[in-house]
Parts: sequence; C-alpha cells; structure tokens
Amino acid sequence: MSAAVEDARGMGGTAAATASAAATLELSGIRASYGDFQALFGVDLHVAPGEAVGVVGPNGAGKTTLLRVISGLLRPTAGTLRYGGQDLTAVPAHALPSLGIAHVPENRRLFPHLTVEENLKVGAYSRSARARFAERRDYVFTLFPRLRERRHQLAGTLSGGEQQMCAIGRALMSGPRILLLDEPSAGLAPIVVQQVFALVRRIREEGLTVLIVEQNVAQVLRVVDRAYVLETGRVAAEGSSAALAADPAIRRSYLGMH
Repeated sequence: MSAAVEDARGMGGTAAATASAAATLELSGIRASYGDFQALFGVDLHVAPGEAVGVVGPNGAGKTTLLRVISGLLRPTAGTLRYGGQDLTAVPAHALPSLGIAHVPENRRLFPHLTVEENLKVGAYSRSARARFAERRDYVFTLFPRLRERRHQLAGTLSGGEQQMCAIGRALMSGPRILLLDEPSAGLAPIVVQQVFALVRRIREEGLTVLIVEQNVAQVLRVVDRAYVLETGRVAAEGSSAALAADPAIRRSYLGMH
C-alpha cells in the first residue's frame, strides 16, 4: 500500500481512530420508503475490508436508495446498519466522514460556482481533514493530474469526466476507509467510462474498500470482487463477479449475451 493511501486511511479523525481499520459494513433486513412508496424490502448486504463490491440492476431497482440509507441521507424504516460493529441508523449524515465513510452521489453534485480546489476544500471540512488539507489535495492531484491543471477553474465549466474526477477527489479528501460510488459512469462517453473504472481499480488496489452502484454491469463486474443484483428493492442474486458474469440469466438480462 502506498504511503499516501496509508496516510489517507489514518485521516478520518478521532471517531475514525476508534473504529477498526478492518471495519465491515453490514446491512440486515433493510427496508426504506419515500412516504407511502416502499423502495427497499429486507435487503441484506455486507462489504468486508479491502473488498470492492458492486450493486447492479435496472432503473428503479433501489440502488441509489440503498446508498442513501448507508450514507445517512435516508433513514431505514426497518433493519440494522452497522459499520465496524457500530450502529449507524441514528448517526447523522454529516458525521459519517469522521467514521471513514465517503459518498460520491449520483450526478456528482459539485458546487458549480466554486473552483476545483474550493470543491476539494468542502470535502475536507472536518477539523482533522483541514489540518492535512495540502497533503490530501496533493494525493488527489496524483490520482487526477487533470484536476491539478484545472485547480482554479470553476467546477461547472469542467467536462463530465473531469467533474466525476472532482467528485471522487472531494470524497477522498476526508481520508475515507470505504468509498460509496453512485453511478460513476452515468452520462459519460465510453472512453471516459473506461478511465473512471480504471481509477476505481487503482483506488481499490491501494487498499480502499469500495461499494459501487452501477447500471453498466459489464464494466463493474471487471473491477469488483462480488456483486449483488437488485430488482424492485430486493436482492435477486449475489455472488462473485466471475460467477455472475457466467450466469446465463445475468448474461441475457444485463449483458445482452446468450
């Protein structure tokens, strides 16, 4: 593991220091709703330290809802959610980065009228992360040399691929142990999609745990260890990426292969 990533894993703050570096994310029986509409029905999922795990499925399957529950943006109506043994169901969303959890939301959600560097500062808002801002920023710039070139440019003027780089970089500024990625390939040109997934592969090879929600099943199965197939708010299948890629039903329904 690189020294930069080792430093990153140690930067979650006091709360993160009390959480095990070998923290497992565990969801059991998770149900979630938007008003009267139930989006998740008893979802079980776990992500072990150092793993890259995918959640795939069609639009409306509940993939984004699942990440919103994990990151504290939506409270589950039933079930348990633990990270490193700690119950997260009552932890506010703003406190999760200090526990080592960072979320890259769907559609990036950058601050378009702030520069790239200012957006990175937003990701380093905790006291411990602010103390090592320059170090974390330089680490992000080694991952994304293009962001160094664009550091003083308004985020809203970046290309789609550059915005995705900035969104991932912003999440990495908190020094997370687990990175939640929501549809990182959405709206990007195929060549840029390949670059984004190459980056995901590099991040996880350096030791960061990754949970990635994605519709691009073929691409995501190339970079994850395991995956869950979500359909209408329920886990329809799970297994190793190799097993799922070889499953005739998955190949037919999601890969367009027979």
